[in-house]
Amino acid sequence: MRRAALRFCSLNKGLLIPGRRLTQRSQNPEKKGVIHMHEACSPIHVNHVRDKLREIVGASTNWRDHVKAMEERKLLQSFLAESQKGLPPRRMRDSFIEVLLPLGSQPELREKYLTVQNTIRFGRILEDLDSLGVLICYMHTRIHEAKMSPLSIVTALVDKIDMCKMSLSPEQDIKFSGHVSWVGKTSMEVKMQMFQLHGNEFCPVLDATFVMVARDSENKGPAFVNPLIPESPEEEELFRQGELNKGRRVAFSAKSLLKMAPSAEERTTIHEMFLNTLDPKTVSFQSRVLPPNAVWMENSKLKSLEVCHPQERNIFNRIFGGFLMRKAYELGWATACNFGGSRPFVVAVDDIMFQKPVDVGSLLFLSSQVCFTQDKYIQVRVHSEVASLESKEHMTTNVFHFTFMSEKEVPLVFPRTYGESMLYLDGKRHFNSMSIPVNLRKNYLVEP
Repeated sequence: MRRAALRFCSLNKGLLIPGRRLTQRSQNPEKKGVIHMHEACSPIHVNHVRDKLREIVGASTNWRDHVKAMEERKLLQSFLAESQKGLPPRRMRDSFIEVLLPLGSQPELREKYLTVQNTIRFGRILEDLDSLGVLICYMHTRIHEAKMSPLSIVTALVDKIDMCKMSLSPEQDIKFSGHVSWVGKTSMEVKMQMFQLHGNEFCPVLDATFVMVARDSENKGPAFVNPLIPESPEEEELFRQGELNKGRRVAFSAKSLLKMAPSAEERTTIHEMFLNTLDPKTVSFQSRVLPPNAVWMENSKLKSLEVCHPQERNIFNRIFGGFLMRKAYELGWATACNFGGSRPFVVAVDDIMFQKPVDVGSLLFLSSQVCFTQDKYIQVRVHSEVASLESKEHMTTNVFHFTFMSEKEVPLVFPRTYGESMLYLDGKRHFNSMSIPVNLRKNYLVEP
């Protein structure tokens, strides 16, 4: 594979090379410890990923048997380590996985991933990434003595998904690859990439960083995971980046507008926006008018409701996190489309925190709105709440942040209330956290 085909997005410069299986050492003695792969390995078929996950945890394929299956998992408690020191260390190569989505060679798969514009549904890609991330962590933590894993591994956070400037055709094979890149005591960072076949090469499409957490066999408390040993300077850099990512997330959370007042610069921004909406014909703070080419934030909302059926459950009989991401993304895409008046393209996804699991049978309320715009960019926030059929109490489960780019310049969005002003600043912060803003190209087609 040519070096030009390995220009990854900014987050994963050291990620394992796709398309080859791992071997123990480099052919180049000057690069001892650099992870290499062998050409002969066949990737896992994308349809087999969730089957492997069910096998690893002993999950039932029939909803009527799920209670029995979960009771059997209680017997696995004895395999849990009392401390991380009791677990054997693992290498990045131990968790490396490749998954093939053969849209080109198996056309019958295309309809699930196809949009009406003959492009790829990004919501389906989010589902595949979520399943792959969990499987990668099970490879890192596998216990050879146990038939099933005693761990319950769930997605805690989608830290970042950055899109590269590549077309996504529904008629060419797609390949995913990834591995554990950083480990805490009970959490793991997973870096994944997606490639699509162009000619004879798989070219990069996106970089993704997920954070997974390990819990006990009944999914009631935290569980220790195997430590990770970097084997090369490149792997040490990946591990160091994982530490930095953790620190960045802590700092970002500490500065949350739900905890701290806006900065002086942010307060000035909001005050100037307020002054720009005052009616010049009256001397009153109550009379508000929109500037030209602007929209009130409250008029950019869309909402949806999902009934969470057993079909969308994960291996632990909660609603699959990938399903939640797909539904949130599709509503966010529709919001950006309705606001911008043209077809939007996803640029980045970041900071999706899974705050509360969603039970089967729950009512899922999704609320989406545009919270920041700049030139052709649209920052969309989707808020997810859940309520049981017996209770009317709503609880937040997720907050999703999506960055879209429109085909044409979009209106400015203006907050009317203080609460909306905080949403505006939060959206601006997420927009500014993008690694590198991308320019819209005609071949950059990623849709819901």
